Amino acid sequence: MYTASGKSDKNSILTEHAPLVKRLAYQLKARLPPSVEVDDLVQAGMIGLLDAVNRYEDNHGAQFETYAIQRIRGAMLDELRSSDWLPRGVRQNMRKIENAINELQQKLGRPPMETELAKHLKLSLIDYQELLGESGGHQLLYYEDFHDADTKEHFLDHFCTDERSGDPLQDLLHGDFRDAVVHAINSLPEREKLLMGLYYEQELNLKEIGAVMGVSESRVSQLHSQAVARLRASLRERAWTGLA
Repeated sequence: MYTASGKSDKNSILTEHAPLVKRLAYQLKARLPPSVEVDDLVQAGMIGLLDAVNRYEDNHGAQFETYAIQRIRGAMLDELRSSDWLPRGVRQNMRKIENAINELQQKLGRPPMETELAKHLKLSLIDYQELLGESGGHQLLYYEDFHDADTKEHFLDHFCTDERSGDPLQDLLHGDFRDAVVHAINSLPEREKLLMGLYYEQELNLKEIGAVMGVSESRVSQLHSQAVARLRASLRERAWTGLA
């Protein structure tokens, strides 16, 4: 991996780590709507890998692959943000579901059931579940969460450390955000808690999770969207009530 002059051979490093880019792209694609092309993710990931090669130094303090994964994933996420892969209408619908979850949670003192959420939103259960299915790819954080045009202060600010690094995500990870997410996951209904564990810890795909849970792949997608909506509602409530 080094030339005669002792410098790293960039082409060799790129070739060696190309499979890593493809693996990360397929892992990310499994969590996104069908409209997202894996080739676009791979292309963005290769740019991230090249950036990692150019920036990395032996005394960086971390193994190259660890450093490269961060750059590759970051490049893929930048590509997704720039292409607006989840339509704004979907995010608006999920915000309505999040608000309904929050209102019913306060009223009932427990996580609301799907039938209760559907009734609150004046939808039939089938229409509500279809809305969840159309929202595949809904995620815990969005870029605009850090730059909310509707308010000068966003709920994520409550989870950041006092010392700002200039990287909002790192500020969250070093603040109380991680503990708040753990608390929110533990508060999920058991079936959705199991789903999230299989998805994010065991890294099973939707079809595999469906086999474990005894439901269809589309049903897993619906439950995942609902679980993420519950988490976002919990984090927002936890922030504004001063529990963070």
